[in-house]
Amino acid sequence: MATGKINVSVENIFPLIKKFLYSDHEIFLRELISNATDATLKLKHLTTIGEASVEYGNPMIEVRIDKEGKKLHILDQGIGMTADEVKKYINEVAFSGAEEFLDKYKDSAKDSGIIGHFGLGFYSAFMVASKVEIITKSFKDEPAVHWVCDGSPEFSMEEAERNEHGTEIILHIAEDSTEFLEEGRIAELLSKYNKFMPIPIKFGTRTETLPKPEGAKEEEEAPTKEVDNIINNPEPAWTKKPVDLEEGDYKEFYRELYPMQFEEPLFHIHLNVDYPFNLTGILYFPKLTNDLNIQKDRIQLYQNQVFVTDNVEGIVPEFLTMLRGVIDSPDIPLNVSRSYLQADGAVKKISSYITRKVADKLTSLFKDNREDFEKKWNDIKIVIEYGMLSEDKFYDKADKFALYPTVDGQYFTLEELKEKIQGKQTDKDDKLVVLYASDKEAQHSYIKAAKAKGYEVLLLDSPIVPHLVQKLETSNEKLSFARVDADHVDNLIKKEDAQISKLSDEEKEKLKSAMEEVVTDKGYTIQLESMDSDAAPFVITEPEFMRRMKEMQQTGGGGMFGMGNMPEMYNLVVNTNHPLVSDILNTKTAKKRERLISQSLDLARLSKGLLKGEALTDFINRSYDMIK
Repeated sequence: MATGKINVSVENIFPLIKKFLYSDHEIFLRELISNATDATLKLKHLTTIGEASVEYGNPMIEVRIDKEGKKLHILDQGIGMTADEVKKYINEVAFSGAEEFLDKYKDSAKDSGIIGHFGLGFYSAFMVASKVEIITKSFKDEPAVHWVCDGSPEFSMEEAERNEHGTEIILHIAEDSTEFLEEGRIAELLSKYNKFMPIPIKFGTRTETLPKPEGAKEEEEAPTKEVDNIINNPEPAWTKKPVDLEEGDYKEFYRELYPMQFEEPLFHIHLNVDYPFNLTGILYFPKLTNDLNIQKDRIQLYQNQVFVTDNVEGIVPEFLTMLRGVIDSPDIPLNVSRSYLQADGAVKKISSYITRKVADKLTSLFKDNREDFEKKWNDIKIVIEYGMLSEDKFYDKADKFALYPTVDGQYFTLEELKEKIQGKQTDKDDKLVVLYASDKEAQHSYIKAAKAKGYEVLLLDSPIVPHLVQKLETSNEKLSFARVDADHVDNLIKKEDAQISKLSDEEKEKLKSAMEEVVTDKGYTIQLESMDSDAAPFVITEPEFMRRMKEMQQTGGGGMFGMGNMPEMYNLVVNTNHPLVSDILNTKTAKKRERLISQSLDLARLSKGLLKGEALTDFINRSYDMIK
C-alpha cells in the first residue's frame, strides 16, 4: 500500500481563485474597501489602547479613477503593512490579517467593528485587473513597500517612497472589465455595497455653494468651493441606540434606504441584541398589497455595515420578507464569497428572535392605540395572516393582536368574536359558525340574507384566507368557518324555530322530478329546503369543503398548498315555501314550467356570478320575451 501527500500547486489554484472566487465580479470593490476599512479601524484601536504612537485624526478611504491610464485606485490612511506583513498577508494565499488581529486583541477589540473573516478578499482584484500594485507604509517606523503582481504566481517587492502610513491599491483594469473605469458604474457599486461603511469614503469632489458676503448685490452669484464628495453615511440609524433616535430619525433613514419610495412606512421595529448573538437592525412595515410576490427582497443584510445581500431568506422568516429595512450581524455565517448563507443553529436563533420581536411590537401597538392599529389593519394584515399560517410561535402570540373585521367595519379579536356570536351562530354539533365574505360586492345578496337573520358576517379578503381558516379550525375545535355564499346558512346554523314546509312529501317529489328534467348539468345538486317565504326561491351555494379546497389549489399555485384540479360542484337550494316555487309546481304546461325553472336558475346563477357567455345571452333574450 502506498501513501503520500496531495500536492496543490499555486500555478493550479491561482487561476481558480481569479475565476471562481466570487459569483459576481463586481464585488471586488466591496472586498477591497472592506480591507481598507479594517486597516483604518485597526489603527483606531491601537491608538486607543496606546500601542500606536501616530495620530488617528479623521481618516477616510478614497476611490479614484484614472481613465487614461486604465487604473482604479483605492487609498486608505490605516495601519499599513511592513515588508514582512506583505509577505505574510498577501503572498500567503488565504491568510487573514484581520482574523489574526482580532485573535490577538480578542478582549479589547470585540467592539472595534473590524470586518475580518476573509483572507481571500484581496485576490478578488484579479477578477477585473490584469495587474495589481500595492504601495503601503506601516504605522511603525519601517520603510514603505511596493508590491506588484500580474496574476501569475510571480510577484516583485521593493522599497517605495511614501511618507504617510496607509495603503494604496492600484488595479490595472483588464480589457474585459473596462466598465469599472466608468464613474457612473463605480458610483453605483459604492452606493450598493458601501453606503453605510463605518469610515468616510471619498469619490471625487462636488461643488458647494457658499453664503453671499454681506453687501453683495442681488444679481451677483453666490461663491462656490470644491469639497470632498463623501458617498456614505458612516453612522446609519441602526448602529445607534433606540433611546438616541426620534420618530423623525427613523423616517429619514427609511428615505435614505428607499429614495424612490414616496409613501412613509406605517411603523418600525428596532432590533438590538448582543446575546446569545449580535444583531442590530431596523425593520419597517410598509403599506402592502394582497400580492405576495412583488413585495419581497426589500430587506438588506449587512455584516459590520458591509452590504451582503437583499435575499434574506433563512434569516428572516418568510412571512417577514415582505417588510423593508436593514439587518446587520457579524454572527451570520457566510461562505467565502459572502454571497450565500449557511443554514446553522445561529441563523435559526436569529430567525426566532426576529419573529418574537415583531410579535411583541404588534402586541404593544395594539394595546397602546387600538384605534390606530385598526386603521392600519388592511395595510398589514397580509403579513400577520401569512405569519399565523407559517410560524406556529407567531400564531400563538397573534391571539393578542390579530383582528377579524366585519362587513360593517367593526373589528374583533378572535376571543371577542366568539363572545359576540355565542348562542347565535351554532351548528348542530354546538360548534360556533363564523360566517365571512371575501368580496362585499360579488356576495352582496348573500351578505344581506345572512344579516337579515341577525348573523355577524366577517370580511376576510386576503388571498390566503382559505388556508388561514383551515388553521384556525384546526387550532379551535369548537370553531367552524363558512363563506357566506357556501352551504346555505339555514343548513349551517341550528335554529330553534325551524320552518315547516308548505309542500307535502308527494309535492316535493313532483317538484324535484320537474327540476331534474330541466337542470341537467351534473355539477348541480338539487336540495329542497323549508325556509322563510320571503327568502329567495332559488339560491346557488358551493359546498364549503370543495370551495375551500379549490381556492387552496388556486392560491397554492402548485406550491405547498398545490393539489390536483377540483371539479366545479354547486348546490341548487330550492325554497319550498316561496310562492314562485308553488307556481312552478302548479303550472299546467311543461313549456311554461321549464321557462320558469330556467329563468329562476339563471337569476340564481347571475347572483353567484356564474352566468356568462352563451348562457348569459340566452337569459337576456328569454327575459325580453317574458316582458313582451
